[in-house]
Amino acid sequence: MSENSDKRAQFLASLTKSQRERLSHIDFKLYFLGELRRADVVDRFGTGPAAATRDIALYREIAPENLELDSDKVYRPTPAFTPLFEHNPQRVLTALSKGYGEGSGELLGGEAHPMLRCETPSSLSLPRSSILAPVSRAIHRGRAVKLGYTSIDSGRTERELVPLALVDIGIRWHVRAFDRRHKQFRDFVLTRMEEPTVLEDSVVHRDETAECDVQWSRLIELELVPHPHHPRPEVVLMDYEFPEDGVLRVRVRAANAGYMLRRWSVDCSNDHSLRGIEYALWLRDPLALYGASNAQLAPGYRDPRSDREIKAL
Repeated sequence: MSENSDKRAQFLASLTKSQRERLSHIDFKLYFLGELRRADVVDRFGTGPAAATRDIALYREIAPENLELDSDKVYRPTPAFTPLFEHNPQRVLTALSKGYGEGSGELLGGEAHPMLRCETPSSLSLPRSSILAPVSRAIHRGRAVKLGYTSIDSGRTERELVPLALVDIGIRWHVRAFDRRHKQFRDFVLTRMEEPTVLEDSVVHRDETAECDVQWSRLIELELVPHPHHPRPEVVLMDYEFPEDGVLRVRVRAANAGYMLRRWSVDCSNDHSLRGIEYALWLRDPLALYGASNAQLAPGYRDPRSDREIKAL
């Protein structure tokens, strides 16, 4: 880092959190949309025009080479523009495609709008707020819930669960929870729950908490490489940020490993036998999945010591 960059970083660190948020938004608008108006700051943060003008002036003081005012009174990034902040790609794509954070409308029940023309797949399976709210409260406060649950194996039953975490597996959301009926940690699909009620007076014991969930606590390092039979390995290298040794290492919880590998379409067979361009990656050491409770959900995986099938949720 150059001396100038170091001083700039120190100055940014000395600002208040709210000041950094406003400057980051200015940086974002210039970097990803190529324009900035004073109204952008006013609308986003609810400040007055004078305060927005001060924020833009502060940004110009820190990085005068980053922007210029055109004839339409719109600030544009210069050819020498260098972002002041690191912008997380996932958050950037969410903001561009859904418009979250562009005002208070979405918080008040209004509709957020994309910043650009974007197309994202619709979620076909989302839980109702009346289901999600008590479950999320229970997770946050460390409480148990009572609810009706319909599973493929058992049909509808009454359950007492101690929910630990929400998990998004791409096609649906589920809850990792301790099931008091079976005395073990399991996954429960939110859309299959009915009338969850937080049990305020029910004591949650230590063996019902995340610290005792071995599958949740165990982290597995997956070594992913380009699929040996992919017709264009150079494209795979472009699609994924491989390190110099050509091995993409990803750490996941054992409780989620099978879900994630299926979501990523990783060939987990011993002999990379799955075919199709959807299998861009191969799990170099399938034995890394041994002992993961849902390993058999991973494409092509075969448990070397068991023929046990994973039970439907």
